[in-house]
Amino acid sequence: INAEYGVSVLYCLTHKSNTNVSPGLIRSFRILRHCPSKDMDNSHFSKMLKECKIIDGKTYTTTDADLLFNKIKAKGERKVTLAQFRDQGIPEIAAKKKTTADAITDIIVNSSPKSSGTKADAVKFHDDKSQYTGVYKAGGPTNIDRDSANLSGIVDRRVGNDIRGATTTQK
Repeated sequence: INAEYGVSVLYCLTHKSNTNVSPGLIRSFRILRHCPSKDMDNSHFSKMLKECKIIDGKTYTTTDADLLFNKIKAKGERKVTLAQFRDQGIPEIAAKKKTTADAITDIIVNSSPKSSGTKADAVKFHDDKSQYTGVYKAGGPTNIDRDSANLSGIVDRRVGNDIRGATTTQK
């Protein structure tokens, strides 16, 4: 059992208004709302319905979701609670889709958030270190300066130096 599910069960048992709600519905409501607050705003409400595939573009659209959200939220509020969603939202969705409230609840409980991340393509000059040139060929620039407090730190007097003080490896 994951921690989110355990918190949902505990919440369900301790709040009397939610005793007839399945722990799975509470868990799904919390996970699919994509935000840390206990309530869901209109954009997250629509996103949840899209991820659950309730919004299909034919029998239930985003306009229907927006109208339903404004219908079930309290006057003057900007968010919907779990109780409002359970008591008013799910039956309204079921009526519009011509199915039962239990079927809609099952769809929501068995859904999870979707990820639409992308993966970068291979880039020849970035990924292949043998293609590096200049200072990056030697490992990149350094932020460690020589000791500029004395002359030995400024001038390198090894045997392999040229007239200007540069070593033979720096040419």
